[in-house]
Amino acid sequence: MTGRAVLAQDSAQGAAVLCAVLALWWAVERRRGLGRARALLPAGASGSREVRSGAGAAWPEMAARWWAVLRGRRAWLCLPAAGVLALLGESPVPLVLGAVAVPVVERRLRAAGRRREREARAERVVALCAAVVGELRAGWQPAQALAFAARETGALDREEAGVLAAARFGGDVPEALRRAARQDGADGLAGMAACWQVAVDGGAGLAAGLDRLEAALRDHREQRERLRAELAGAWATVVVLALLPAAGLALGAALGAHPLRVLLHTPAGLGCLVVGGALETTGLWWAARIVKGGERP
Repeated sequence: MTGRAVLAQDSAQGAAVLCAVLALWWAVERRRGLGRARALLPAGASGSREVRSGAGAAWPEMAARWWAVLRGRRAWLCLPAAGVLALLGESPVPLVLGAVAVPVVERRLRAAGRRREREARAERVVALCAAVVGELRAGWQPAQALAFAARETGALDREEAGVLAAARFGGDVPEALRRAARQDGADGLAGMAACWQVAVDGGAGLAAGLDRLEAALRDHREQRERLRAELAGAWATVVVLALLPAAGLALGAALGAHPLRVLLHTPAGLGCLVVGGALETTGLWWAARIVKGGERP
């Protein structure tokens, strides 16, 4: 009974420390935001906004702000989880592992963000081809059609100004499109550059070439989606196998075996933790490599 009381007291102290750290961090972020507001806004507007934010901030707005902050720093959630495990196991080892996991998780999240951005840019390139074809068949000139479609779809991103300037003032549009195609996920712009070059040099119809290019890009996207759907089962198997050790720890704790105490406070447990962590990491890396190899075209 005394051990449970000590554990509950330690958990309460840890939760209080975590809340204090989060409150201090939020106060620093709020002060920094107010400083930026004072630098950008007039004195009266900044003061009135500060009064409103300090006195009448609604709970939904505060919750949305917290969610935005946590969403941008999701990798740091490893530390509170590691802190809970450290309190339950009465050992600093989970805190060390949580600190090591933060950059790894941050790298994985950034890679996932880059993949989503690449796929979104590829979608915008397909939409750009369709929009240019529609405007050309409506009777617009190629330069006007490209300018309108680029503004509507946003497929050119940072290279939009250069491409539109080349289209309006008689510049080298294919070369500008090739430069824009160097962005990750914008490979379809290289095909558009080739269609534009053939239409200018050989007199071929630009709309017909872009129509075929759009169909090819859509077929490629559908093939990638079908392949990803077929590999969803393999990814699910990898996730289930990765969660089995955690499920075993939870089952052992439910049965009263105290697996965290054995793992973190005995030489045999520490050895099992090191060997099991190494095997878990190697297995996840190998399985992810196999599945990612199947995703390659």
